[in-house]
Amino acid sequence: MKILLLCAKAFETMEFSVFIDTIGWARETFSNDIEVHTCGFQKEVVSTFSVTIKVDVLIDDVNTDDYDALAIPGGFREFGFKDEALHPKTLDLIRRFNDENKPIATVCVAAFALAESGILKGRNATVYHLDNGKTQSELAAYGVNVINEPVVVDKNVITSYCPQTAPFVAFKLLEMLIGEEKTKEVSAAMGY
Repeated sequence: MKILLLCAKAFETMEFSVFIDTIGWARETFSNDIEVHTCGFQKEVVSTFSVTIKVDVLIDDVNTDDYDALAIPGGFREFGFKDEALHPKTLDLIRRFNDENKPIATVCVAAFALAESGILKGRNATVYHLDNGKTQSELAAYGVNVINEPVVVDKNVITSYCPQTAPFVAFKLLEMLIGEEKTKEVSAAMGY
């Protein structure tokens, strides 16, 4: 199994790393056939806090048939996260994964990419909650039924409301791919 981890410019490093670690533990410690491929608009992507990563595949070269799920960490608007997170190429990629009913996991404000793509209209989701509801109101304006909970699952889509929730999003995605029992093994081994 393969997860495509889309890293838009100014992604948040913590929200990115949990997918790498969780899937790594599942593969290396428990021999699950699962891996992560990073993806970006350029070969090198700089995070909000100036960490540069080299991605495995460029967004233009992605074939969704090669992947079983999509994960998107959030990022800071002030550093240009929306430039690539809301880019038409990103929105098209999200729609293709959704059309194939493959799991899509986002952390924090990456939910706006899903909303902008149209796949959240009329569905339950959540987003950053610590600004007196401002960001949640922005998401609701897309026709999203915003639920003020740490992690919200609506069919194949997982959303969450802040960086603290990132590990739980990764575990929920892992559960969708390898099942609850195997995921419990991984989370327990990681101290959750």
